[in-house]
Amino acid sequence: MLHRSAVPDTVRQRVLTAAKRTAGEAVIRGWEMAIELGAIGPDTRRGKRFGAIGAGSIICFPPNALFNEQYIRIGADTMFGPQVTLSAGMVPGQEMVSDTVISVGDRCLIGKGSGIVGHLEITVGDDVWTGHHVYVTDQNHGYSDLSLPISRQVMAEQPVSIGDGSWLGHGTVVLPGARIGRHVVVGANSVVTGELPDNCVAAGVPARVIRMID
Repeated sequence: MLHRSAVPDTVRQRVLTAAKRTAGEAVIRGWEMAIELGAIGPDTRRGKRFGAIGAGSIICFPPNALFNEQYIRIGADTMFGPQVTLSAGMVPGQEMVSDTVISVGDRCLIGKGSGIVGHLEITVGDDVWTGHHVYVTDQNHGYSDLSLPISRQVMAEQPVSIGDGSWLGHGTVVLPGARIGRHVVVGANSVVTGELPDNCVAAGVPARVIRMID
């Protein structure tokens, strides 16, 4: 057997490089398999917890948080990117006052890292696409009582709706009471607090109409 010192450094480096490459490829293959096997669809065990998931729809692996799926209904051919949050209520097992708290239509694409957290009613129409890290909620914190921490104050829920064919740019935040019409473009990092009419482009904090589409 050759002593280690008798093996040229270049040979050892080549062997080490080949071993790292093989290990790296194995990690990639394993992760790709996890992505495929961990995806949630209408026929999976986790998917059957939802109020509905239409044919061809998928929640990519890994999700961030999924709470109280029985109050969430998803249409057909809709895709949620990885690391999304879909939550009816704030904690698992919470009973909701609405039979359907979150409704997402057909052929939607919800970007990576986005969150939809509903307590009363959030309705997303058909063919709605979003960038990454979009957040939609129908409940906000209160702050009027100075004797209580803000974390213990809540405002009344206000329904949220996003119309068919709309696009929400990266980092958009949609707050309680927001009503986004059909065929609306919301610019990246905007905050939607009120009503945006059909066929418009809006942007800003708060989002305002900057262009109507004829």
